[in-house]
Amino acid sequence: MTVTVSLLLYSFALIAEPESPRILTIDEMFRLAEENSRSLKVEKRGIDVAENAIAVARAQRLPDINLQASANYLGNGFITDRDFSNFTKAPIPHFGNNFALDASWVVYSGGAIRNNIALAKVQKEQASTATSLNREQIRFLLLGQYLDLYKLDNQMKVYRQNIALTSRLIDNVKAKHEQGTALKNDITRYELQMENLKLELRKLQDQSSILNHQLCNSLGLPESTVIAPDTTILHLSMMDEEENAWQEKAANSSPLLKQSSLDIDRMRLQEKMERAEKLPKLSIVAANHFDGPITIEVPPINKNFNYWFVGMGISYNLASLYKNDKKVRQAQSAVEQSIASRDAVAEQLNNAVQADYVNYQQSFVELQTRQKSVELAQQNYQVVEDRYLNQLAIITDMIDASNMKLSAELQEVNARIGIIYAYHKMKYTAGTL
Repeated sequence: MTVTVSLLLYSFALIAEPESPRILTIDEMFRLAEENSRSLKVEKRGIDVAENAIAVARAQRLPDINLQASANYLGNGFITDRDFSNFTKAPIPHFGNNFALDASWVVYSGGAIRNNIALAKVQKEQASTATSLNREQIRFLLLGQYLDLYKLDNQMKVYRQNIALTSRLIDNVKAKHEQGTALKNDITRYELQMENLKLELRKLQDQSSILNHQLCNSLGLPESTVIAPDTTILHLSMMDEEENAWQEKAANSSPLLKQSSLDIDRMRLQEKMERAEKLPKLSIVAANHFDGPITIEVPPINKNFNYWFVGMGISYNLASLYKNDKKVRQAQSAVEQSIASRDAVAEQLNNAVQADYVNYQQSFVELQTRQKSVELAQQNYQVVEDRYLNQLAIITDMIDASNMKLSAELQEVNARIGIIYAYHKMKYTAGTL
């Protein structure tokens, strides 16, 4: 008996007869991609670099401390009159030493240090968002390959069923030929159809092998692994939400939109840093020096001299008065550009979500149409087969009916896979894949 359509659509056969096929769920596939993707590893290293950059920026709040120690040999000096006469040797203690400890702490920089820390944090968020975006892109690519493999598996199932059906018809025609009620050419026509079906099946098997190899490489699996699609995927419930809900998800989760918003934050911080260059910088300084001998006296005093001081220092770059205005205007333009870019991304995202939602709804309408087509094609085939077996139809009618049935079944298979793809396409666009 012919296998029912429900079994055709909800069951999956393996590409061949592998010894140990590996049933791979979508979640497991995503996990393997997370573990083995080289590009994701690079992106994650970028997050580590950005994290260290925050620590470097925070370290600018700490004081600078310099410790210096030196020892030297001092040669004898000499003294002359202003006209270089009356040369007299001036003995100097030969051993000299210097020990110094200097510290300075910037207590006000016009917000430059604070903004630099904030900028480093934004750059870390950008690195994290870039990783999320890359992750979404990798998952969507793998999902496409996975569903294509799924589709091929279903198509091969249909072809195998039609091969079995054609084989049964060939046996029936051969029996009628022996009884003298069918022509030899009828057998030949069906055998030709059988060879065409086998050829198409072989093409599908080759395509499946190629996709299987690509998935194994992407997921870090041995090339000999035969990936079997998850047979429960068509039974999984998918969230029935309105378009507004998906638009809200995209606005909150889209890595592309988040990247654009972070660009605005980064440009605004850079503008603040340019403005900070026009402000004075205030520092606390302290030092302790231990020197010897005391050479400022004549004759030199062969003793050590220790002194320390604490004070405040202020610095101001006068050139900023006529240089930084241009840099500030440049930074302002960059902010305006990033805002316009974000708005453009938001508009494109809104359109993409709306299109994906419409396509998702349309996929159910298409499935209903394909289901009806399969039903009609099966009824037509049964009628033509009965007529042919009762010698009321010719062999070409049977071939046409069989091809119509095959086409309808393949289209229904593709429609079911199309629903899964359309749903995950919405999740990908919204940034929730």
